Amino acid sequence: MNDAGHNAGPIDAVITWVDGADPAHAARLAAYLDSIGAGRPNAAHPTRFNDAGEIDYCVASIFRFAPWIRTLHVVTDRQAPRLIGQLAGTRFADRVRVVDHAELFAGHAQHLPTFNSRAIITTLWRIDGLSERFVYFNDDFALIRPVRPDDFFRDERVVLRGKWQRQSAHRPLRKLIAAARRMAGKDPARSPTARVRNLAAQEASARMAGFDRDYLRLYHNPFPMRRSTLEHFFAERPDLLEANLRHRLRSPAQFKTEVLAAHLEAAQGNAVFDARLHAVQLKPSEQWFPRMRRRMANADRDENAAFVCVQSLELAPPRVQASIRDWLDRRIGRLAEVLAHATMREAGAVAGSGLEDLRGDI
Repeated sequence: MNDAGHNAGPIDAVITWVDGADPAHAARLAAYLDSIGAGRPNAAHPTRFNDAGEIDYCVASIFRFAPWIRTLHVVTDRQAPRLIGQLAGTRFADRVRVVDHAELFAGHAQHLPTFNSRAIITTLWRIDGLSERFVYFNDDFALIRPVRPDDFFRDERVVLRGKWQRQSAHRPLRKLIAAARRMAGKDPARSPTARVRNLAAQEASARMAGFDRDYLRLYHNPFPMRRSTLEHFFAERPDLLEANLRHRLRSPAQFKTEVLAAHLEAAQGNAVFDARLHAVQLKPSEQWFPRMRRRMANADRDENAAFVCVQSLELAPPRVQASIRDWLDRRIGRLAEVLAHATMREAGAVAGSGLEDLRGDI
């Protein structure tokens, strides 16, 4: 690999985060649900807003394994993660910026407060001072090995990870199954499963970029994006921006901006397709623990396992949580350790610190 992606200018990271246990945030959500006369739908399930400290691993992993990233923009709702206090007084303090939803929804404040990640992602390109090229992380993503700029960008081209496949409307078997479900009163568009909603949203997003027959089914990874691509698209289609922002809870009517952006780049010839690096997905609330242990062990042996996504860690039994955290501590390190390691490296005092095995220069 080379640094072709780095030579074209700075690259930022954007991390979306929320602490649903914050009483003020919980009160805003409860007030909104009361205002629409709704109970707690799946789109407002507490797991969508819980904070189990995953963002600490996310930030630590970027400092450790992607030191070339310029600024980390943490997008949130009138909150700040605890790690901001840890960074105070260090050389990392000015590399992390908290961005409030009010900044992103300027001119669309009528849609705040929002509790909808799809709406929030639609506004990321509006971050003040954001670099032209940036990588979007959810807070439950982290890096688990060193990565280079050209793992995300090759000059001005975006590196996309996914699999090209036919749109459901052009797959006869899918059409037959969908028709049978509708006849049985089970409309796929109303399915409660996240899988169906995600794929349908991916297909719809691809069609918005002109891909009516095939689409790139994106893998669940950190997403490289270009600010100008989305800025130009929404300048021409402000109706679509407004349509995606008006849903305060996730809706099947929404598109996925990261998928739209990827297909816009592909349509313009500004994409490189390289799925060599991949993510390890851990779902403690769904996966059998031995299966997760195998995934972690496989990731230790696989040099292409570069990312990890830990979904709803707080729902796992304490023993499982401890095992996953131990693995993350070994692969990434606690934020305090990463910061201390960087400080000692600068002072030339790493030897004997017990942290020499931390991979990657910071």
